[in-house]
Amino acid sequence: MAIARVDPERLVYLTELTGMRLEGPDGSRLGRVREAALAPREHARRVSRFLFGDGRTRFQVRFDQVKTITQERITLSDDRVAPYHPDEFHLLLDRDLLDQQIVDVNGRKVVRVNDVALRIERLPQRDELWVHEVGVGLQGAFRRLTEGLLPYRIIRSLGERIAPNSIPWEYCNIVEPDQQRRLKLRISHDRIGQLHPADVADIIEELGPAERGALLETLDKQVAAEALEELDPKIQVSVLHNLDKQVAADILDEMEPDAAADILNQLNDEESETLLEEMDEETKADVGELLEYDEDTAGGMMTNYFLSAPQDSTVADALAGLREHDYLAKTITHVFLVDDEERLVASVPIGRIFLAAPDQPLRPMAFHETVRVDILSDRERVVELFDKYNCYALPVVDELGALYGVITADDVIAYLKPNR
Repeated sequence: MAIARVDPERLVYLTELTGMRLEGPDGSRLGRVREAALAPREHARRVSRFLFGDGRTRFQVRFDQVKTITQERITLSDDRVAPYHPDEFHLLLDRDLLDQQIVDVNGRKVVRVNDVALRIERLPQRDELWVHEVGVGLQGAFRRLTEGLLPYRIIRSLGERIAPNSIPWEYCNIVEPDQQRRLKLRISHDRIGQLHPADVADIIEELGPAERGALLETLDKQVAAEALEELDPKIQVSVLHNLDKQVAADILDEMEPDAAADILNQLNDEESETLLEEMDEETKADVGELLEYDEDTAGGMMTNYFLSAPQDSTVADALAGLREHDYLAKTITHVFLVDDEERLVASVPIGRIFLAAPDQPLRPMAFHETVRVDILSDRERVVELFDKYNCYALPVVDELGALYGVITADDVIAYLKPNR
């Protein structure tokens, strides 16, 4: 990823800013900078307050009191100072960023912050400091280790021998467990929500328990559901324990019933029942039906989201059913034909239906023989049938042949994963 080049003379690192001399308009020394605060609701990058003072009392100067900024000092145009009181609308760069985990959205991973590069913006009336990028490599760590031991120019010169590793500020996502503080700091995870669910899951797995829940809570519920499905089963349980029950239920509502049932099966009966009660009534019924079967059986592997039609249906009937149940469009591979008693008769690949005339009957388009599995068969039998017949979807029936659900190839792949 290319990062816009900035004149090194216009860069100030947080390790240099901390301890930098703060001067009044007449050059008198007011103190040394101890912290810098962003006010994200005012400006996403600009340092809004410079904090200084030793001991328990901290003072502040605002960004609009600054006249000039160099790599050695900050000179004010107005030396009126005020005590600093903790403000939840402020992001403190030293306290809230250094040594903290953040998400590198572009690199799709969790990284630890070693330093922060700030850019001097020369405006007609004053200079400002804007956050430019975050250092996550050895170069930033070297500056931290040598801070105060050598002049900053020597530290910079030596640090140039180390390959830089930094992330532009716009690709940094802070993970804040406190929901109220997330709102006050305008922390958004929209960029993370645009990643593939598998990448989001990788990011979540690298975070601590509280941060995992915090990230999921801020994502779109559909994105959160897809990411939760991708997580290791043990982490799924940990995440649910750290989520508000209603939020957890809302995320489970967005899942396929079989995926939600798989997750609930990992919880104890009380936890599972609590979440089930919070779920949408229709989803709760679908998931509850699947929970009746042992997870190591075909019934425990199947989904009850499938498209069936009477055996005398036409192509037009099947397409109308697909339009009515458009949520099946991403996963459906076959339309299953049933008799008057819901017994499986045949299956028709969806591709054949799309290519056929609307008035064409479905029955002649069906496979000569539809492979099926009994609802109480074990997982090994399911895998055996998928392997033998190269199935994309395997219908699940009871002892009378009634169609109860479908097992997809994704379900079999998930079962065969080595970390199960």
